[in-house]
Amino acid sequence: MSGEKVLIIGAGAQGGPCASILSKDKDISEIILADIDINLANRVKDKIKSSKLSTMKVDAGKLEDIEKAAKGVDAIINLTLTAFDSNIMQAALRNGAHYVDTSFGEPSVLNIRARDNILSQIIEKQPLSLENEFREAGLTALLGCGSSPGVFNVLARYISDKLDTVDAIRIRFGRRSLINSPEIVKGWAPTWSPFRALWGYAVEPTIFEGGEYKKYPIYANCEDYTFPDPVGTIPLVYHQHQEPISLPHFIGKGIKYCDFKYTVDKQAGTFIKTGFAGSEPVEVKGVKIVPRDVLLRLVPHPVDTFFTEDENSAKLPIKVAARGALEISGTKSGQNMEYKITFAPTLYTTPEERLEIYRKFGTTNIYVALPAIIGAKLCMEGSAKRGVICAECLEPTKFLKMMSKMGWPLKFNETCSKEVSIS
Repeated sequence: MSGEKVLIIGAGAQGGPCASILSKDKDISEIILADIDINLANRVKDKIKSSKLSTMKVDAGKLEDIEKAAKGVDAIINLTLTAFDSNIMQAALRNGAHYVDTSFGEPSVLNIRARDNILSQIIEKQPLSLENEFREAGLTALLGCGSSPGVFNVLARYISDKLDTVDAIRIRFGRRSLINSPEIVKGWAPTWSPFRALWGYAVEPTIFEGGEYKKYPIYANCEDYTFPDPVGTIPLVYHQHQEPISLPHFIGKGIKYCDFKYTVDKQAGTFIKTGFAGSEPVEVKGVKIVPRDVLLRLVPHPVDTFFTEDENSAKLPIKVAARGALEISGTKSGQNMEYKITFAPTLYTTPEERLEIYRKFGTTNIYVALPAIIGAKLCMEGSAKRGVICAECLEPTKFLKMMSKMGWPLKFNETCSKEVSIS
């Protein structure tokens, strides 16, 4: 594979890093970075300073805009809002390009089954949108190939391939601040999109249990979970995510249970339970306002560090530690077995590793963009199944080897236990 042309849609927090990584990839000859904010895209271009990179103004809400930008490209990496997934998938199909995104499903309402989307189609056992069209065109639409979903799914497949049957997949994602703040009371300040952070906690999570998809109340089934240091023991709760929906569908092997638990955010929970996640207008002194709009107007938005990071910032102490864990149980040759994987979703654990990442890729924020690029490359080289798939459908060893080949291997700890009986 060489001389490939890639269109990135979305020049924000992930689009900049994605363009930077691709600009250093010898297999990629041309990169188009598209965004409705052309000034933002041009700022990314000015920082990267690569002759491979050009920019284009594109409104992802207009199919004709996307089709124009996609002419002649081999793959489209969608790093904009999930509301535009369908448009971008259609444009990819019409232009004979592979499609990759890092998140998917209904983006705005608090009931993921309320509208026709791929998550609801899996739950309701309906055909997936554009599945036949992509497969018949010899193309792949790869959904959820970032960090989570993405790397977590690949690792779930990696372990599932070792088993004859899979009983349960439990996913745990924990974060802990390493900074002691002198403030007694702090405002809510999410470290990624405030809308997505609020939405994820406000939606009733869907869990796969007893072979069926079931909804639970928000913040349900709290547990104290112990991660490797420095995260340690922290409370986790059920959290709406794609993995408990897609993994049972695509991996199969008799899975009876699959869940996803995430760090408790009490501040977000207070706002949600007070009603600030609501999208229906309420009347205040004769004026109708949307509670969610008020909250999101007041919450500080995280600064896009892509424009400010450099070698000096990469050397600074790590402020937030994150760890992921997967616990997968099943059988092999009639024996009950349990596997556990732990790893750092950020792909680094020390300032030294973070500095090395910056020097390789021109950015430290690679944990979403790099997996998306690997997924796109696997699609372009013909290693990915055709049709509409999720990251767990990729061959995990090929994915992990390509990650290493691109300059940053995924490091994880894997343990296995099995039930032994000697008589």
